[in-house]
Amino acid sequence: MNARFEPVGLDRVRPARKEDLRLITGQGRFTADVHYEGELHLHVIRSMVPHGRISRLDLDAVRRAPGVVAVYTATDAQAWGLQAIPNAFAAQGVGGTAQQVNRMPVLAQDRVLFVGQPIAMVVAESALAAEDAAGLAQVDIDPLPAVASVDAALAAHAPTLHESAPGNVSVHFEAGDAQAVEAAFARAAHVSHLRIQSQRLMGVPLEPRAVVVCHDQASGVTRVHSPNQGVLGLLGHLSAVTGIAVEHLQVDTQDVGGSFGVRIGPFSEHAVMVMAARQLKRPLRWVATRSEVFLSDWHGRALVLGGSIALDAQGKILALRYHDQVDLGAYNAYMSSFIGTRNLSVTMGGVYQVPALYMRSDLVYTNTTPVSAYRGAGRPDIAFAIERLVDHAAHEHGFDPIALRRLNFIAPEAFPYKTANGTVYDRCEFDRVLTRALEVSDYDGFARRKVQAQARGKLRGIGLASYLEASGAGNAPKDQVQGHLGADGMLEVIGVTGASGQGHETSFSQIIERELGLPARLVRYRAGTLESKKLVGNGTGGSRTLYGAGSAILSLAQRLKEQVQALRAELAQAPQVTDWPQWLASLTPAQLGRLQVMGEASSGSTFPNGCHVAEIEIDPQTGSTEVVQYWAVDDLGKVISPDLVRGQVHGGVVQGWGQAFCEQVVYDEQGQLLSGSLMDYAMPRLGQMPIIRNETIEVATDLNALGSKGVGESGCTGSLPALSNAMMDALRPFGVKAMDMPFTPAKVWAAINLAGS
Repeated sequence: MNARFEPVGLDRVRPARKEDLRLITGQGRFTADVHYEGELHLHVIRSMVPHGRISRLDLDAVRRAPGVVAVYTATDAQAWGLQAIPNAFAAQGVGGTAQQVNRMPVLAQDRVLFVGQPIAMVVAESALAAEDAAGLAQVDIDPLPAVASVDAALAAHAPTLHESAPGNVSVHFEAGDAQAVEAAFARAAHVSHLRIQSQRLMGVPLEPRAVVVCHDQASGVTRVHSPNQGVLGLLGHLSAVTGIAVEHLQVDTQDVGGSFGVRIGPFSEHAVMVMAARQLKRPLRWVATRSEVFLSDWHGRALVLGGSIALDAQGKILALRYHDQVDLGAYNAYMSSFIGTRNLSVTMGGVYQVPALYMRSDLVYTNTTPVSAYRGAGRPDIAFAIERLVDHAAHEHGFDPIALRRLNFIAPEAFPYKTANGTVYDRCEFDRVLTRALEVSDYDGFARRKVQAQARGKLRGIGLASYLEASGAGNAPKDQVQGHLGADGMLEVIGVTGASGQGHETSFSQIIERELGLPARLVRYRAGTLESKKLVGNGTGGSRTLYGAGSAILSLAQRLKEQVQALRAELAQAPQVTDWPQWLASLTPAQLGRLQVMGEASSGSTFPNGCHVAEIEIDPQTGSTEVVQYWAVDDLGKVISPDLVRGQVHGGVVQGWGQAFCEQVVYDEQGQLLSGSLMDYAMPRLGQMPIIRNETIEVATDLNALGSKGVGESGCTGSLPALSNAMMDALRPFGVKAMDMPFTPAKVWAAINLAGS
């Protein structure tokens, strides 16, 4: 009997996430999908010079070009009163000195400091007309000496990029106890040093940066559509730049195609378009080309971490010390200072009981695109530095890497544990997580697999990393959500945090279903509405949304449950609802109107942790590396949506693979970007990672109502050291003790052959 194939109709499909059906059927609504009648188009004139003085800016021909409606320069920005691009955090330097903060002007006036810096903006009837007109601009820039790396910026006789920052240093930051660390190193039996680089990266979201703006003359409200990581963050920063009160600004976003830290606040395009839309009384739109994304989206990482570890004769860690170099790019923008100071220091002891800690960070200006947050924003980098250093010390001094870790883990009974630099960790079980990772990865069987690989002419290595990170604390004191039951039977929930792939609509609905019994299909979550300006809350960032906004969702469900029970008591009905749609249909509009409530919760940082094990094979003839097996065992606290957790872990691990093996922003010595397209900037592709096996161990936290710890950055945080340690394990027989990412075939092949020669 022949089998018959019957296509499954969409009405029979049950997607893993509530969002997926509209996304896979082409019904998602991204910024570029938003159109207004009579809209104008923007084109940005950018600097092609990394450092120079603008000696001539003649835009008369641009203004006369067909279809051009307006041209804007720094003069217009000043007339509008536009402020510089925000810097979200300023650090205190050594000895209490203030950080020198230099923010990027919305449009360059006298000088440009990186390739891609906006100089002018052209508004025309079509995108093509604006682009063609921009080609008529007469822009003369007298080149000045440029510095494209931290070493070049700190060199003697390097050009000074900002008068307020001699030597190109924004701040020398320190944390910890330098004297205690020095004393510990003086009495140590073993000392190891390792300098690692976490190279400059690009976020490269699938959805390019875009802005659509429409001003309503009647209400005086300017509506902004743009991918973002939090409605209130973009709203507040945009208000600060433009001087327009938040009551007269509205941010709308439905779907966002990736964020990774680059969607935190407004760029120059946002500010100019808001002012232009109000002036021209017509909607404006701008969608970046991929080349513009590479030039002007904030970059990430760009860190060098020099670590030292002091051990006693038995292998107990006495102290850890770091001297870090942080490349800010040309200006202080958003999170760069926060990354290079707080985020590198807050967990610099990792999972270990370390009596003495100290770190110093030098935050330095270069003629490159400004740097801000990128998945983990410094936390994966310090975890990478710690686990590489511990592994390096174990091999250098003859300790078993597993035994050395177990000896120094913070014991479960020590929690809550206060580190030497004052961070208080909440409940963790590092040894339990490590033990499970060794079991599922068959760590003991590696020697056999290595021999089998050798028989096939391959070099095999295994790497392990026990990581810990601090999730985001958030800027707002609490998270709020608002909900009401509508006449259609749907619970409409409004918040200020929108998803960029994480699945908020799904996880929030599941929290409500578990607490209230209301089916998830009857819950609709949305963010970015006018009503949300009445709410307080944080956007996505630092792996905090699920437990931050999620705890507020739980509060909403509990309060609504109380209202429902009270209403049913009035109606002399049973206290529990068994058929929600039927019951809601029986209520009058007045009764339904009573079922609305606000949920709120305060949640601080949590401490996700885990153990990742990577196994790789290298072809010594080509230097190409294949990850043959990967295991991730993570303590993420209470897990709400296992499928979403799996996706988040997998995505983070693959993003870590990209940094480990192929991704790197490259500038030449003069500051010209050499990796300015997807032809020059390699990214992970389908099939380059094996099946990633992951498990979760739930050690609930008391720091939020859900007991969850966050997941968004764990895959990235665990994968960087695990993959790097695996590479060093395979290359150690060749005398290779350290190698900077990315581990490209050419670099690996050269290391093997250099050792052979």
